[in-house]
Amino acid sequence: MTAYIIRRLGLALIVMFGVSVFTFLLTVVVPSNPAMRWVGPHAKLEQIEKARIELGLDKPVHIRYFKYIANFLRGDWGVSIRTHQPVLKDIATYLPASLELIIFGMLLGFVAGIPLGIVSAVRDGTMVDHGSRVFSIVGVALPTFWLGMILQLVFFKQLGLFPLAGRVAMMTRFTSPIEHITGFYLFDSLITGNFTAFGSALSHIVLPGITLAAYPLGLSARMTRATMLEVLGEDYIRTARACGFRERRILSVYALRNAIRPVITVGALTFAYSLVETFLIESVFTWPGLGQYASRAIISVDYPAIMGVTILIAFTYVVLNLLVDLTQAFLDPRVRLG
Repeated sequence: MTAYIIRRLGLALIVMFGVSVFTFLLTVVVPSNPAMRWVGPHAKLEQIEKARIELGLDKPVHIRYFKYIANFLRGDWGVSIRTHQPVLKDIATYLPASLELIIFGMLLGFVAGIPLGIVSAVRDGTMVDHGSRVFSIVGVALPTFWLGMILQLVFFKQLGLFPLAGRVAMMTRFTSPIEHITGFYLFDSLITGNFTAFGSALSHIVLPGITLAAYPLGLSARMTRATMLEVLGEDYIRTARACGFRERRILSVYALRNAIRPVITVGALTFAYSLVETFLIESVFTWPGLGQYASRAIISVDYPAIMGVTILIAFTYVVLNLLVDLTQAFLDPRVRLG
């Protein structure tokens, strides 16, 4: 197990190194003038040259890269050219909004997807099974930005049930401001007893949350159905039925407990995928999260911000994938031989 852990950690470090090098080179080769953006469009030549030296742009590429990595490991992720704020501070400001949306969407997707997969497996071959499979495939295949706009047209413009965009109503910001504790509006407003703000935040997160939940819902439903069908064909399930156990007990205790493990594994990786998926959703719903920050950084060629967001997402992927691999290796010793 120790050798397996060391091998996986080594591969993770190689991936992180490759991502950092590739992203840094992209920020270098893209035509831009960060020094001019730093000092402003009306700056003089000597001001631009001074900014080049201040930002380290006068150094060779390899020196700039190793200096960036050294500072990064010390917690200095650079200063955003667009906001003139430390990148780490900007990320800490925008990340809670994205995490709140991702957690809400993931919970919504898996809470609906797993029971749907169970019903589909139990009613294998029926119209219920066919309908749930079509629904699952549609959830996985639909482009998120298209689904988000359709939900806006139906539930905002036609029915008027949910707000169009944002995290909370503008009036609520003034009449019932949310006390900042974690940056999660639902949690902060609930524990402080600000139920007006809680209701506003909940209504605003429903449509983007459903949009984000479509993919994990379809994926978890398909995975649960496949694993449940496999488990329901095992001998111990037939034995339990022959012994007269209730079908509900067989499904919940014996079948689901063994079928849910691959679904949880996929769920961990889906969480990392949703961190990227939320970028488009945040653009559609004007959600002030990490995706909006990253898109603005790309438009303005803010390379320190681009580097920070890219490495953060890559690190999340690597860590979650590593945790999944280690969990599987702990539960199944055969994995360590791979």
